Amino acid sequence: MLFAVVLVVSGALVAGAAWGIYGKLPKRLEGFLVALAGGALLLSVTSELIEPSIQKSSVFHAMLGVAAGAVVFAIADYWIDEKWGSDSGGGLLAAITLDGIPENLALGVALIGAGGLEVAALAGSILLSNLPEAAGGARAMAEGRHSKGKVIALWAGTAALLSAAAIAGNLLLSGVGEGTLAVIRCFAAGAVVASLATEVFPQAFREDSHLAGVATALGVILALVLGHLGGG
Repeated sequence: MLFAVVLVVSGALVAGAAWGIYGKLPKRLEGFLVALAGGALLLSVTSELIEPSIQKSSVFHAMLGVAAGAVVFAIADYWIDEKWGSDSGGGLLAAITLDGIPENLALGVALIGAGGLEVAALAGSILLSNLPEAAGGARAMAEGRHSKGKVIALWAGTAALLSAAAIAGNLLLSGVGEGTLAVIRCFAAGAVVASLATEVFPQAFREDSHLAGVATALGVILALVLGHLGGG
């Protein structure tokens, strides 16, 4: 089940990159989809990572993990902007890798002791998030000095790296205590929340300012439906 979920979620990066290079969508529709994915992912990390951590450990562990994840993401994101530039191909790829590692680590950790349906909301939301993010990043790289084949290869490599993060999260952390696991889950959740605030929602608003809020709410509803299906 772990490998099936990871394959689908990480494969969305390659599919999204191909969509960005070879397909065309109106900017407003793309912004709508980005906001939809962001809303789904925001609710999913709250319900699938933070809330279970509070129930199994404590509010303190959850607060510590979320705060640490957000701070580390913010520092790393700032460094990427200064090093590569937020609009460069390398910067986009690095930023999405930075975003994807905690997402996939969280996915692997969430699968510890759980069936596939129990993490349907989180996996589905990450998949929805990966598609438009990869499409935008790959398009920007292809419009620069990179060949289409090289761009696809770079995104395939990124997908492999993020798959390794999910597998490592599942296999290496299965024996740790609930307190440590809670901090790790919430660290990943904090990093994802910070990435949504700095990368995903601003992009959605720039491309579809009028309906970005509606799309975000629809994403929350979609995650609720997925979570309900996963819960029973």
